[in-house]
Amino acid sequence: MANDWKQQARGVALHVLENVFEDGAYSNIALNQELKQSTLSPKDKALVTEIVYGTVARKITLEWYLAHYIKDRDELEPWVYDLLMLSLYQLLYLDKMPAHAVVNDAVTIAKKRSHQKGAEKLVNAVLRRLAQEELPKPADIKRKNKRYSVQYSLPVWLVKKLIDQFGEKRALAIMQSLFVRNKASIRVTNPEKLPEIKAATGAENSLLSPVGLVKTSGHFAGTSYFADGDITIQDESSQLVAPTLAIQGDETILDACAAPGGKTTHMASYLNNGHITALDLYDHKLQLVMENAERLHVADKITTQKLDATKVHEHFAEDSFDKILVDAPCSGIGLIRRKPDIKYNKDNQDFTALQEIQLQILDSVCQTLRKGGIITYSTCTIFDEENVQVIRKFLDTHPNFEQVNLSHTQDDIVKNGCLVITPEQYHTDGFFIGQVRRIL
Repeated sequence: MANDWKQQARGVALHVLENVFEDGAYSNIALNQELKQSTLSPKDKALVTEIVYGTVARKITLEWYLAHYIKDRDELEPWVYDLLMLSLYQLLYLDKMPAHAVVNDAVTIAKKRSHQKGAEKLVNAVLRRLAQEELPKPADIKRKNKRYSVQYSLPVWLVKKLIDQFGEKRALAIMQSLFVRNKASIRVTNPEKLPEIKAATGAENSLLSPVGLVKTSGHFAGTSYFADGDITIQDESSQLVAPTLAIQGDETILDACAAPGGKTTHMASYLNNGHITALDLYDHKLQLVMENAERLHVADKITTQKLDATKVHEHFAEDSFDKILVDAPCSGIGLIRRKPDIKYNKDNQDFTALQEIQLQILDSVCQTLRKGGIITYSTCTIFDEENVQVIRKFLDTHPNFEQVNLSHTQDDIVKNGCLVITPEQYHTDGFFIGQVRRIL
């Protein structure tokens, strides 16, 4: 069978990586789709997951090594290059994986996949050299930004940007932290049950969220607590958003960019007879919000509406809302640990265009807020252009608003009255939260 290379773990990993690198698919979506229809054992599925995420996360590093062994990658079929990359990832980073198993598997896949003899010979020759020879050292690269780019598999522009904003020492700590596996983290919907759930799941208290529990790894979604709505999967940093709105229970609230609904449902948990209008651009995303809301028993507190957040003022009257959350579209740089493809996405470099959209949303929603009302603005990125600069520019053009200074028990995440979390501090997502109040 020509296609039986797809029955092996490494063959499945290759197929996913082709979708990601050649067709621009998101690694998490492509991987989930492939694993759903696969008959692989749980152990092999875990190997596929490791290879896919590892190869995507280390792509720039792997390409640098391969450039020393391949004269012109454009002469290779893309799948051959992808196969070499995923094999090199295993040779370099998976200690328990015998080199001969990696090489043999790759050669077998190349043999079954290609109709010409050349591919398997080339794969065999290159991988044997990589497995046996002393490899070049990224530490020897002279230009600093290029060296960090290869060592931490980040584009040079991102290395430069991190160093410019955070200084070299902290930038390096951030870069290193992006290879530390994300913790599994949950929000407990009924705080009274927290000790019980903590004991039952073997989790630890979050240092950031009083209703958060974390584990180095764990499948919380497979528990009865999840099915019953006692817990929901939510990063600790994201759990800090709803509490900043100090919800009393009877407010009318707008969630301007709601999907998939983690923060929407968190806000709803504070409501008695209050209500949330949750907006998003896509029907399937609004459906996700309601599915989450139903599982967490807060669906009666939420109404969804398909609407572009920059058009809120055209659809809602003045003084419609007591409180507003703008969890703004952003570059997502804070999510690199979980979604490594983000760092290679060219659109993420245009911070001016992103800031423009973020300010348009704030300008639109603020026209529907009552006097004395607050807007919490949050992003899952760590760069000033999308964060503190947006708050400042908004206040410069809206004299009827003032900044509300936020605080937290962990002083190291409080900066200029905002909460700013970088990935190395608590091994969470990178995150930002700021707040403004209408005074006139």
